[in-house]
Amino acid sequence: METENLEQNAVQEEPEKSFLRDLLELVLYLAAAVVICLLIVNFIAVRSIVDGNSMYPLLNDGDNLIVEKVSYYFHEPERFDVIVFELKNEPGTHYIKRIIGLPGERVRVADGIVYINGEPLTEDVYGREPMEKSYRAAEEITLGEDEYFVLGDNRNHSQDSRTVYVGNVERKQFVGRAWLRFWPFSAFKVF
Repeated sequence: METENLEQNAVQEEPEKSFLRDLLELVLYLAAAVVICLLIVNFIAVRSIVDGNSMYPLLNDGDNLIVEKVSYYFHEPERFDVIVFELKNEPGTHYIKRIIGLPGERVRVADGIVYINGEPLTEDVYGREPMEKSYRAAEEITLGEDEYFVLGDNRNHSQDSRTVYVGNVERKQFVGRAWLRFWPFSAFKVF
């Protein structure tokens, strides 16, 4: 009789242990998933939605992008990279623009043309039309050792480094580089 009671107790304890083990596994899997998601968002990539047409025709209002954060750990940003950055005086507000001027360069906009170190930037094929306004870039701007000059592709409809509001963009403001447009599906593109 005693042997039967021990066997019954063992059988009753088994489902309880199994449930607790399964619950613990589920909690551990969920915790691992949350940690992985946080690592991806903070160090690898983030989703961004384009608001406005300052980068038209490359990007349109409502486009969904993946902005990757990894490549600038391995190499310096390059001229014509499309970046997402946070405004200096408005944390949480992000802009997307194209890098035109690099650290240490002198940038000026005159007669609708960008000049780098006194020479016209002839390989700039991204601006749709000559710029109507130079704003602060009418006078030569010397970029600091960690500053970039950015412009929207739709330059006459872009608030960019020509304005005091945006100004020169420091490297620490970078969120990352535009890597992939995944929505709308009909405009899928890797940059």
